[in-house]
Amino acid sequence: MTKYLVGLALIFASNIALAANCTIDIEANDAMKFNQQNLTIDSSCKKVTLTLKHTGKLPANAMGHNWVMTKGADLMEIANAGMAAGLNNNYLPTGDSRIIAATKIIGGGQSDTIEIDTSKLTKGGDYAFFCSFPGHWAIMKGKVTVI
Repeated sequence: MTKYLVGLALIFASNIALAANCTIDIEANDAMKFNQQNLTIDSSCKKVTLTLKHTGKLPANAMGHNWVMTKGADLMEIANAGMAAGLNNNYLPTGDSRIIAATKIIGGGQSDTIEIDTSKLTKGGDYAFFCSFPGHWAIMKGKVTVI
C-alpha cells in the first residue's frame, strides 16, 4: 500500500512540474524599453494572464506604456491608427478586431493585468507585441511565440 501511495505521489508531482506556465510578467520603463523582447505562450493554457508593470516614475501622459498583441503584419497599421485615437482610448483604434489583447496605458509605478484567450492563437503563428504610445512602437516591440 505504501509503494502504491508513493507512486501516486510521484505521478502527481511530475504532473505539477510539467504544468504549463500560464502567466507572463513584463516590465516597461522610462527609457522606452520592455525587459523582454521574446515571449512564449503555451497553447495548452486556455488563458494566459499577463501583467505589465511600469517601473519608471513618469506619468502616463508623458511616458505611458501599454502592451498590445497583434499579428506581426498588423503592428504598424494599428500603431499608426492608435496615434489618432488618443490617450483616452489607450492609443488604440476602438473596436479593431486585429487587436488580440491589450493593457491600458499606465504611468510610472502602475501595473495592469489582462487575460489572453489562447483559442484565438495558432501554434507557430506570427504574433507581435508593442507599446502603442505615440512613437514608442518603433523601439518597444517584440515577438510572441505560441508553442
